[in-house]
Amino acid sequence: MTKSDHNSEKVHYICQTYVEHKPERDGQTSLKINKQFEYTSASDAQNRAEREVQSEDCVGADAYIVREDQNSGEVGMPSFLVRLGIVPEFDDF
Repeated sequence: MTKSDHNSEKVHYICQTYVEHKPERDGQTSLKINKQFEYTSASDAQNRAEREVQSEDCVGADAYIVREDQNSGEVGMPSFLVRLGIVPEFDDF
């Protein structure tokens, strides 16, 4: 791996929150992404998720890491740091 190949990967630390969404038509409740924050460290993303899940309108929060290949634009699967409250199944992510 050359030095330029090594620098092509960017790590994103994300906190993502969820709210319940009830469509008018079928009445089925589902989860909807509410907020998404990016941080410079895993601990900052996890701390934000822990704070956000305490708010009244937030039903769940994820803190996770994704790696992006900046040469191709491909983003890898998330690696979860913490999943709190009601969150979507991994397959729905």
